[in-house]
Amino acid sequence: MKDSSELAELQDILRLEKGLQDVTGSINGAQNIREILINARPLIIDLFQAEAAHIYVVNNKNKREIMTLLQSDGQIKERKTLVSNETIPGYVSNTGRMINISDFSNNLQINQYSDLLLDSNRDSRFGVVVRQILAMPIVYGGEVMGAVEVINKKIEDGPFRDEEPVLLQEISEALGVAIYNQLRLDPKTKRTKFGYLVSNNLINEEDLNRANNESKEKKESLEEILMKQYKITKNDIGQSLEYFYQCNFVSFDHNTPIPGDLLKNLKKEYLMREVWVPLERHEKNIRVLIDDPQNIIKRDTIENILKTKSIKYDIALKGDILKYIEFFYRENSQEATFTELIGRLDAGDDSQDEDTEESIRESDSAVIQLVNKIINDAFLRRASDIHIEPDVIDKNVLVRYRVDGDCALYQTLPYSYRAAIISRIKVMSNLDITVKRIPQDGKIKIKKPGVGEIELRVATIPTQGGVEDVVMRILAKGDTLPLEAMRMTPRNYRELLKICEQPYGMILCVGPTGSGKTTTLHAVLRHVNKPDRKIWTAEDPVEITQKGLRQVQVQPKIGFDFAAAMRSFLRADPDIIMVGEMRDFETAKIAVEASLTGHLVLSTLHTNSAPETISRLLDMGIDPLNFADSLLGVLAQRLVRVLCEKCKEAYNPTQEEFDRIIEGYGPEYFKLQKISYSKNIKLYRPKGCDACDNTGYRGRMSIHELLLNSEEIKKRSIERRESIEVIRNIAMSEGMLTLYQDGILKAFQGLTDVKQVHRVCQTTR
Repeated sequence: MKDSSELAELQDILRLEKGLQDVTGSINGAQNIREILINARPLIIDLFQAEAAHIYVVNNKNKREIMTLLQSDGQIKERKTLVSNETIPGYVSNTGRMINISDFSNNLQINQYSDLLLDSNRDSRFGVVVRQILAMPIVYGGEVMGAVEVINKKIEDGPFRDEEPVLLQEISEALGVAIYNQLRLDPKTKRTKFGYLVSNNLINEEDLNRANNESKEKKESLEEILMKQYKITKNDIGQSLEYFYQCNFVSFDHNTPIPGDLLKNLKKEYLMREVWVPLERHEKNIRVLIDDPQNIIKRDTIENILKTKSIKYDIALKGDILKYIEFFYRENSQEATFTELIGRLDAGDDSQDEDTEESIRESDSAVIQLVNKIINDAFLRRASDIHIEPDVIDKNVLVRYRVDGDCALYQTLPYSYRAAIISRIKVMSNLDITVKRIPQDGKIKIKKPGVGEIELRVATIPTQGGVEDVVMRILAKGDTLPLEAMRMTPRNYRELLKICEQPYGMILCVGPTGSGKTTTLHAVLRHVNKPDRKIWTAEDPVEITQKGLRQVQVQPKIGFDFAAAMRSFLRADPDIIMVGEMRDFETAKIAVEASLTGHLVLSTLHTNSAPETISRLLDMGIDPLNFADSLLGVLAQRLVRVLCEKCKEAYNPTQEEFDRIIEGYGPEYFKLQKISYSKNIKLYRPKGCDACDNTGYRGRMSIHELLLNSEEIKKRSIERRESIEVIRNIAMSEGMLTLYQDGILKAFQGLTDVKQVHRVCQTTR
């Protein structure tokens, strides 16, 4: 029995392979588009064992129509339909999306394609009532050239098999190449630089010729004339250039990392005159931005200068290339540019790596200025961390900044500078420059005019290849935010105010490193900071200062840790104590005792959720009865990126996406929000503009999970040492929103997007 089933499976695989060869052979052997449409259609029907199949081609004169040919009663008839969302082939050609519907009577399947605007839930195609459909766009060179569809399985009345979309994809790729070649051979469809604009009815031939004459008279580029005078968008210009040159179109983005290792031997004046610039180095090639990728002479010159033939050329407008050059060589009256500093070091050829490395020292003025500039630029870009990473594969040094929680490449430096840069950072942080095989920790303090003192926490770590990485965390002193600016839900804000007004007890703020715990606790302290209250804080380090607080920085190296600071505070007449972190049993024990003896204690803990915090402290050995009496509440939080107000884009989620959100939120809890699916419901997503550096995000905010120590939790959960799940269920029944739930509600408010919520927390389910 097993042998017969394996034989049948093997025969089916051979049938599919032969059928695919027959279809692609028919497509490639056709003399014209007419033959492609007529000859391939019956072969596709046989391959998929379907009732019908059709191949549509975009009308070359009128890009808003697609056409197919049908053979009926010995005659070949042409059928046209609009490129629009009102039919399936029109939708596929318009959006470039695949459609796979296994049951046309199932609304949920059709609603996956929320912008598909069919007249009814039944569709028919040339006399065939559609039950199942698999449709794929035909694409070549980034341009949709038509669509191919397969309708209704003859044998099994169910979904298409997993391998069948793959087969149709291969057929659509073969169709794309063949149709493109046929159009290219047709003298009527000769490609021109801006033929894409004409064929898509964005401009007519007369206006294009007129714009060409104007550009010659005014000595401006044709692209500028088209954008200024004829209101052609930059994106459309880019699409036309991509189609003509068959490469990527790039717009100026000032978040682009400066390729210092590629620029070190290039003069700004030369690049401005020749209008090209290197963008980045990959393992296989160097990416270069150029205004004319077909200029063979310029390409030869570039390859000689960069000493490689492995170059990937991308197209950009002349103005954007000049902007990139200005940006890479940008000057400040008070400091030199990266390129100038690298030029001063004059490392020469990287092939003499050992000699070069010895000639560049950490005491060189250019190295000192280079490290200072890396730190200053990080501060100006609001970075929280700086990463210096020697790359032993590509032979360069990567400088990355973490801004708003995301790590992005900022600069690449020549590999020969790695030792000098890292040694300079070690000197600044009082570390041993001769020790390279074990990690070291230190601190750097820098005074910045108008800002004050900036402190950096430095960690060096030896990595593969005999090099060292450096990570610097910027601990800039900041102002205290009010609680109102935390964007808490009304319930969380109201209840947090209640517990922080209590005369004694313990409030915990929990989450991973860098989740804003200290900022939140200082916001609470700002609220309770009154002249009649004595407030002590123990922190490592003191990042935020407030008038009225007595703030202490702990020094673990000399034995003055959090526990020692707490013991000192209890002898110094406190009303409120804030301890930076409960790292051990002793600190936690003293905090609980202090909260039971008439003090309000605030602290942080590294746990993933509010319910988990209770279990963690009990596991540390804290007495359950004392802890139950002392705890007021636990506030868990995470930071999510905030959508840019100037460019965020509203959209209607699909039913499937909405259902996933409900499932993660918890259907029984989502009902309480009284949000139901409709075509009018809106979520938001990032788009990108100048205000947000084209990221779509600007800043970060907290999402919260506030667990209150109610009588139910005190008696049932803490004293009985119940599981995390039991604690969570009790807290949610009393009104607690989980981190995920709070994040989803903020997504519906348009403050962030669902993707950011998924990045930082788990679903309720």
